Amino acid sequence: MTLVHTKGTGPGPLGPDTVPGPSAAVRTAPEDPPMTDAATVFVATCDLAGQVRGRAVPASDQAAVLRSGTGWVPADLAISAFGPIAPDNVFGSRGDLRLIPDPATGVDIPADGDVPALRLYLADQTLPDGEPWPCCPRTFLRDAVEELRERTGIEVVAAIEHEFVLGGLPAGPPFSLQRFRQAEPFGSDLVRLLEQAGLQPENWLPEYGDGQFEITLRPGTAMAAADRAVLLKELVRDLARRRGLPVSFAPLLAPDGVGNGVHLHLSLRDAEGRPVLFDAARPGRLSALGARFAAGILRHTPALTAWTAPSPVSFLRLTPHRWSAGGIFLAEHNRESLLRICPTTQLTGADPAAQFNLEYRAADATANPWLALGVLLRAGLEGLVRDYDEPTVWPEDTDAAVLDGVPALPSSLEEALHALESDEVVRSWFDPRLLATHLSVKRSELAQLAGLDDTARIRKVADVH
Repeated sequence: MTLVHTKGTGPGPLGPDTVPGPSAAVRTAPEDPPMTDAATVFVATCDLAGQVRGRAVPASDQAAVLRSGTGWVPADLAISAFGPIAPDNVFGSRGDLRLIPDPATGVDIPADGDVPALRLYLADQTLPDGEPWPCCPRTFLRDAVEELRERTGIEVVAAIEHEFVLGGLPAGPPFSLQRFRQAEPFGSDLVRLLEQAGLQPENWLPEYGDGQFEITLRPGTAMAAADRAVLLKELVRDLARRRGLPVSFAPLLAPDGVGNGVHLHLSLRDAEGRPVLFDAARPGRLSALGARFAAGILRHTPALTAWTAPSPVSFLRLTPHRWSAGGIFLAEHNRESLLRICPTTQLTGADPAAQFNLEYRAADATANPWLALGVLLRAGLEGLVRDYDEPTVWPEDTDAAVLDGVPALPSSLEEALHALESDEVVRSWFDPRLLATHLSVKRSELAQLAGLDDTARIRKVADVH
């Protein structure tokens, strides 16, 4: 299958040998783990604040940690973006977990000057006996993928685009070669690092905002796409730190500034690997199955945004006329839509059905990629199995004034959290402790910024993202 999604042209051809297989629920560590020049191995997870946290072990213990993991604590899930554990942490001081690395996620960060090499693994959080922990974000995505497959026979191909701002560069025109070159050698070093790590970079480009850039990776399975999103942010940050360049993935750096978004692209295949979203005879060329999948996402959007745009300033970006997401609607090629039907190309005889995909635009890098993608798949599944009304597909040439009447996104994180609490369907997807912890962490973050104006709140968020 070939999947093309567009920001410009977006991630392009995906050959059958480049789609990683689904991560297994139970893994056997390799007898001979790959050699590393690093002195330490870092075993990591990504939490509800979108932060990557974990523990390091000596590289000499790599084989052992791949088999049995390293210790972790349930209350670590309740750490807010700004540091403190949420005050009503449901786990308290009790319990123990293991961080079990997935060998397939291992990447090497090479030595650079005085900075030593490091091997990094992403991990599942499990109970001490190795059984899945129901509050593990990575397990949440795996379960969503498996339930979608079991109930519908559908597999997901996904890609996640990231935007970020590099500081310390001269001003340069948007999308220009000038700005592209001003970021050197950082840009070439980044592409090389991502290639060596197996993340399959596709586009590296100067974006619209001052100092803003975008990196896109080739599509893969849902788990591979989310894992790559976690790794990408850390590799960008690590390289920028080594080059002395401040970097931020925050949704906004100024109230009237251009925001940094995360765009999640989804394509669906049947059990035989055939694309199922495309139907040339239907509105927007979106199949009936695709329309039902979209209906589930649109129906539950207010609650979903509590997971996909979960910072105290995320909703300052999600307003009309900012090319983020101006309302809850499905449209052809419209960057104001919550769900965008992406264009296809017929160049070189490319098959439009194989390229066809939906882009979810109300997300940013303060979200946990495993949870953000997981809730979209769960919502899409609800659309496939419930009797939701088929959504309107707004054509590309729809007058902007007509779209002023579409349902609005939540206007704040608190409004999104309230929508989450009110949506019985979405609440049912989560272990009660995971749901309670997410609500607690997010309200703790809001409380820690209470009384600040928008500029100060944006600065606080930018400092940690």
